[in-house]
Formats: sequence, C-alpha cells, structure tokens
Amino acid sequence: MQRVALGWLVLELTDSAFAVGLVSAAGTLPVLLFTLWGGSLANRVNRLRVVTVLQGLMMLDALALAWLTWSGGATLTWLIVLALAHGVFVAFEIPARQTLTMDLVGRDDLMNALALNSMTFNVTRVVGPALAGGLMAVAGPAFCFFLNAVSYLAVLGGLLMVRLDPALVVGSTARRSYRDAFRFILAPGWPQILVILTTTYTLFAISFLSVLPVYARDALGTGEVGYGMLMSAFGAGAAAGALLQAAMGPRSIGGGAALMAGLVVGSALLMVSGAPSLGFALVVLALAGSALATNAITTNTMLQTQAPDEIRGHVIGLYAFIVVGLAPLGAMAAGSLSEVFGVRTEAAVAGFVCLLVTFLMTVRRRRMGLI
Repeated sequence: MQRVALGWLVLELTDSAFAVGLVSAAGTLPVLLFTLWGGSLANRVNRLRVVTVLQGLMMLDALALAWLTWSGGATLTWLIVLALAHGVFVAFEIPARQTLTMDLVGRDDLMNALALNSMTFNVTRVVGPALAGGLMAVAGPAFCFFLNAVSYLAVLGGLLMVRLDPALVVGSTARRSYRDAFRFILAPGWPQILVILTTTYTLFAISFLSVLPVYARDALGTGEVGYGMLMSAFGAGAAAGALLQAAMGPRSIGGGAALMAGLVVGSALLMVSGAPSLGFALVVLALAGSALATNAITTNTMLQTQAPDEIRGHVIGLYAFIVVGLAPLGAMAAGSLSEVFGVRTEAAVAGFVCLLVTFLMTVRRRRMGLI
C-alpha cells in the first residue's frame, strides 16, 4: 500500500515520471550498496534483536511520511530522504530476517516456512495495491502511510513475544569474509547453478513486470484494468505455487525443481510475447509466477541448508543482493529494450535467454553428476 501511495504522491507533487522513478530508485539503491554488509552483520549479531530494531525504524519512517503528507509538508526532497532511509533499513533487515527463519523453525521445517512466507508476500502484493487505490480515492495517500505505520505495531508485538529455542539457533561469532561465501557459491555444485539461474531470472524474467503497464496498453490494448488483472494473475500464481510447495513438504526441494522452473518461465515469456488475448496472457503469467516462486523457495532453502553456519549470513546477503539489488538494472534494461524494439520483442528475448541459461545449467548439472 505504501509503495503505491508513494508513487502516486510523487506524481501529484511533481507531475513528473522522472521524479517517480527517482524516488523509487532512492528506495532500492541502498539495497544494492549495503545488503552485503547486512549479510556480514547478520552472521555475528543477535538476529532477532536486529530485525526488531530495524522494524521499529521502518515504523518511524512510515509515520514521518504520513505526518508530512497530512500536514502538507511533503516535498520531493523529503520523500527522497525517507525513501533512502527505508532502503538502508531494508538492506540490513533482509539478510537478518532471512537467516532468522532457520533460528525460528530449524532446518527440517525451513522449506515450509519459506514457502508460507512467499505465499503471504505474493497474496499481499495482489491485495495491497487494490486497497491502496480505494483508500487513496477516499482518504488520500497520507491514510495509506498511517495504516502502514500502525501495522508495524503488530509486527513489533510479535517479535517481542518470540522466545528462540537455543537448540535451533545456529550462528557464529567468527569473522568470516565474503571471500569464503564466494568460494562456497562458485565451487562446482548446486549453489553455483542456483545462483546463476536466480541472477538470470532477476535480470530477464522478473524485470518483465516493470514493463507490464506498457504490455497491457500497447500489446493487449487493455489499459489500467487489464494491467491490474495481469499483476494479480502473476501474484496469484506465485502464491498458489508457494502454497503447493509448502503442502508437498521437503520432498519437493531439489535443484531439479529450479531447472524445471526455468523451462516454465522461459516458455511462458515466449508465449506472452505472442499472446493473442488478455485471457491467454493471464493464464501464462500465472504459470510464470508459480515457477518463479518455486525457484525462489528452492534456492533460498538449499543455500541456507548447505552453507556452513559461519557464512550463512554472508551467503543470504549475496542472495538478497542478487534478487533485490540487481532488480533495478533488469528493469532499466527491459524498459530500454521495449522502448527501441517493442515490449513483445523484449518478452521474447527474455524468454529465450531464460531457456538458454536453463539448458546450459542442465548440461552443467549432468557433467557435475548432481542428483
């Protein structure tokens, strides 16, 4: 809700698409710059305490945004500053929260926990924008910011009630460098393949969502309603895929699932590039969302369970850097390609690249003798 309301507020204040992009970039740039530091920190500190403090700071950031908007003091400069602050908090919070998950549930239930988290994330990605649109029409963007600030009270209350089981907490006070994490990821094995696949999906597949408004308008001729339906289809597919994986349990986890997801994602993007109707595109995007959720859950679980405990925070920091930090670069490339060659061509190129890399990683898997 806050993300949608913030974009609308910037547009109202400036009437500038560049300003909207600038504030969005201010919120994501710190993730690109500081996530690796966040992963290193997550390896050496009390992760529950760090997550609690950072969630509290995010609440204050949202409250400041609500106050400035309600009082009429919001300016582009203030919005950029608050977006930058939120981005810094997120950069350190993501690795700590991701590694905290294993401390909460242990290795055996990690995949189910990550799958349920993914399902929740994707459901709110569908519901949140719709709620924001309705609330902004009735009460303005300040109310959306205020509700976001209030929602942190539930988060903080939950975190303060958590009592970790010492038997499940895994960590190390040893000061290990990212050199060790890179060695782990680049060594022949599933982590190397999964990271290459995730990087490809971030730069080429997920980036297609950034040009989805253009696709809805120019390729399908549907406008805002069609755009909303396409986003909802992708999110619903991702939520359904995550729920299915949680229901299947640990037996669904394996590197082969990520390779199969690559085939589905690449094929879906190729079909989207030639989609004859909105209905066809909705079905295909739902399949793509389900496959990308499967890859994310599989990769996160395998990286956390296979990485030595003393570098687990570093490894998840690298993973977050790829998934969140590289996303703006993929969005810029998708926008540029769509501008020059058209959005259907961009989808076709993205699908071809995903299929090609998936094929190469399948060959590499066989050469490594991985099961």
